[in-house]
Amino acid sequence: MAEPESTVLNTDVKQKDPREALVIAVTTRAIFDLEEEHALFLAKGKDEYVRHQQANQDKPLPPGTAFTFIQAVQYVNEQLLASDPAERDLFDVIVLSNNSPESGTRIINSAKHYGLEISKFCFVSDEDSTQYLKSHQVKLFLSADRTDVCNALRRGVSAALVFQQEVQTPSTQLRVVFDGDAVLFSDETDQVFREKGLEGAVQYERAMEAVPMGEGPLKAFAMHLGKMRKKFGQEKSPIRTYLVTARSGRDMGIRAIKTLREWGLAIDEAFFMDGAPKGPILTQIQPHIFFDDGFHNIQGAQEVGVPSAWVP
Repeated sequence: MAEPESTVLNTDVKQKDPREALVIAVTTRAIFDLEEEHALFLAKGKDEYVRHQQANQDKPLPPGTAFTFIQAVQYVNEQLLASDPAERDLFDVIVLSNNSPESGTRIINSAKHYGLEISKFCFVSDEDSTQYLKSHQVKLFLSADRTDVCNALRRGVSAALVFQQEVQTPSTQLRVVFDGDAVLFSDETDQVFREKGLEGAVQYERAMEAVPMGEGPLKAFAMHLGKMRKKFGQEKSPIRTYLVTARSGRDMGIRAIKTLREWGLAIDEAFFMDGAPKGPILTQIQPHIFFDDGFHNIQGAQEVGVPSAWVP
């Protein structure tokens, strides 16, 4: 498959082997706050947008929702390389942008201003830039465009939609929170719940307790994260993962735990909320990113200032 129209390598960053690295692709609107510029693009068109970006190319863009997540990923890389300078199983962050190369200079300058270790900037003029995800061996794609996310999921790439919000999460230990059904796991139990209600879902789970659940859209990403996590001891790991699910621990938690065990996926902490709001526990965890398929849970996370990504 052809490379994007213009790929700019960041020569300040050591290039990683995508066959061994955990490649994360982010769009410019996921990593930077480009809402003002996006509104200009929608109102006055591409030419005016390009002129604005060129005129402001030396003015750094403000951080966006995925910014501290990328900083924390960078911190993990530093810890991995401190343990083993020859380590190749690292995070590799690339920017996939629908910007043209002439308006992309501001994006590159902003990344360098903040010291973000982004290895490649791919400027794509095609309407569907997700066609390039597989050629870059992307394991997670974060975008502020719902169509992009749906296209990526259809292509079999773990993907989620980020919403612009102010994020204060400190950029130290990488903390990632996953919802269960339709995120880590398949949506089979959700479907039973919609058809037969809570009692039907509980009965289904009891009957299926010994059968591992199917894979959800973010399982592959979580597994690679878990593989990295195992390189460190429990106490000093720069990665911490959480399961925060609406399932009840008593009636529906056993199958979830057995599924994780079957997969060999170690999760540091699991919270079975039994339908209670997730906001209070997320406030305690302060994750760099929270993945959920329930839009009401995403809104609840945003209300408490937690960077969240919706898996549609």
